[in-house]
Amino acid sequence: MESSARSVPRLRRRLARLAARLGQAEWLLVGTIRPRWIAARPGSAKKRLGPYYQWTFKEHGKTVTVNLSAAQVKPFQRAIDEQRQVDTLLAKMRSLSRQFLEATTPGVKRRKPPP
Repeated sequence: MESSARSVPRLRRRLARLAARLGQAEWLLVGTIRPRWIAARPGSAKKRLGPYYQWTFKEHGKTVTVNLSAAQVKPFQRAIDEQRQVDTLLAKMRSLSRQFLEATTPGVKRRKPPP
């Protein structure tokens, strides 16, 4: 208990830093952006047409695909990257929260001491 009591302020500081970073999040999107090419018609000088950009994500259990313009790709990708960072921050915050709560709240008394 002694070492966990000393780690409580450290856990609070780490959680506060993560929460501050979480508060900096702006636009969030889930999904993936992929470039696509289309085979050109036979006899055409080009072999492929494109790239065309598609954003794919899940909505209500269904896969949705949206065509994006070249101008939309960077802002949409930034929002997707930001969402992934938020997901990572939340996972770290859950882990720290568990450590903090286990260190600061009494648990169930064990019948037998651990071996």
